[in-house]
Amino acid sequence: MPRVDTHQDPRTAAGEAPVVHWLDRILADARARRASDLHFERSARGWRLRLRIDGVLHDVPSPPLHLRDALLARIKTLAGLDIAEHRRPQDGRLAVPRGPAIEDAFRVSTLPTIHGEKLVLRRLESLPPSEGLAQLGLAPAQVDLITTALSTSHGMIVLTGPTGSGKSLTLFSMLQTLQHDGINICTVEDPVEIRLPGANQVSIRDKTGLDFATVLRALLRQDPDVIMIGEIRDAQTADIAIQAAQTGHRVLSTLHTNDAPSTVTRLRDLGIAPYRIADTLQLVAAQRLLRRLCPACRRADPHNTGEWRAGEDRGCTSCGGIGFRGRIAAFQLMTARDLHTSHTDRDASETAPPLPTLHDAAFAHVANGLTTREEMRRVLGPGDAASHAALTGGTAQGLP
Repeated sequence: MPRVDTHQDPRTAAGEAPVVHWLDRILADARARRASDLHFERSARGWRLRLRIDGVLHDVPSPPLHLRDALLARIKTLAGLDIAEHRRPQDGRLAVPRGPAIEDAFRVSTLPTIHGEKLVLRRLESLPPSEGLAQLGLAPAQVDLITTALSTSHGMIVLTGPTGSGKSLTLFSMLQTLQHDGINICTVEDPVEIRLPGANQVSIRDKTGLDFATVLRALLRQDPDVIMIGEIRDAQTADIAIQAAQTGHRVLSTLHTNDAPSTVTRLRDLGIAPYRIADTLQLVAAQRLLRRLCPACRRADPHNTGEWRAGEDRGCTSCGGIGFRGRIAAFQLMTARDLHTSHTDRDASETAPPLPTLHDAAFAHVANGLTTREEMRRVLGPGDAASHAALTGGTAQGLP
């Protein structure tokens, strides 16, 4: 990853000084606002800059139009991209030091649009100190289920959810709980975004033939105890992952499905036999991210007793007037026992309590004053009757 000191770069001649100043200012503002992504977008009349903060895009003041091309070219140069290439997408990375042993790292993606090239910078977060799985938004009973699944000597744990739902952070939080000097943790990712000290991490490079399947076969000859696969994308990767889980390895990975039960259907669609799924799948966790209410300016909800709403106080120094600060995950867990009950014991499945839904978990966060009904609906859509009962006095398995 290219490393650049924007204050000492020899290319910062007098003519480039405004561009350097604006880039420094944009990155500093994005950091202060806790933005995860920066969107540099061209339009028919000019361009705009937007920051994604806690999952939602916000417009911010853009640099003068006459600096647009120079600023985008500078970002591409710092990311090691071809500044003359505007017709094809490019991907790169850049790191901007901002203190001793501290840097802002970004993944840079370009895309040709009808109005010209668009750039998106995705912040590459460092793994925070381990504070326990409960900090992610898991209920105590859910933490116990995950801890039990992680304690097994083999089998597979799958996280599911759309892009940007926090799966990577959850995966690495799980790896942190497993990590010690006595085991060999190997990861294969596209690309490696979070660094885990002590783990052997491999980035996919499809152009050179280094795809998921190739790396996984090699990792199985590297005496691994734990294998983390960034994403199961195809039948070949799914088959090797299941094979690794069946041969004494702990395997952690992700899939794109709407909820936990859909993971079984997806694996079957990828050609995995049902008996292999039942033998290896220890836990499936579906998750979504909800914006946390700002504790400094939240207000009591006049329409729902015991609930809170966003204050949106323009003078709030904690959230900057947005009303939310940070995010919390809602989880739906499906264990191996749930899988066996629903697929092998029809009588038991008819009397067993229904599997808690993502809405159940989100309602629990609403009831605890961490988010709002509106935020839950924005992320998950309308709830069902069972979820409403959980909020208004009913119970949901594994949830407070």
